[in-house]
Amino acid sequence: MDATDNKELLRQAFTEVAKGDSGPFIDLLADDVRWTIIGSTAWSGTYEGKKAVLDDLLRPVTEQLRGRAIIAAHRFIAEDDLVVVEGRGRNSTTSGVRYHNEYCWVFRLDGGRIRELTEYADTQLIASALRAPD
Repeated sequence: MDATDNKELLRQAFTEVAKGDSGPFIDLLADDVRWTIIGSTAWSGTYEGKKAVLDDLLRPVTEQLRGRAIIAAHRFIAEDDLVVVEGRGRNSTTSGVRYHNEYCWVFRLDGGRIRELTEYADTQLIASALRAPD
């Protein structure tokens, strides 16, 4: 797969995420994916493997959100095996706190699967809006 193919895979997945369906995005995660969140929050660090991403990151975050997680991607830039995606979340927590984060993700894909992901976001918002993971 080339950069155009990788960009299109992510564009299709984020089209569904914008509707509240994270399934196609999760399907793109490789079993050995590495997801790194920058910063020094309780959520920051590297989550190794799809199981850890789902159990230790995505599930605890979505449990704190009211309804399904909605993130609309608005820019995709691809080169070689890398795709950079900018997105805006429009969510609120179950306690009513507004959680409208802005994201920039750097994806590395291989064989149609996300192998690495680095997330840049408003870490102050993460720390103030979300309870620390268990």
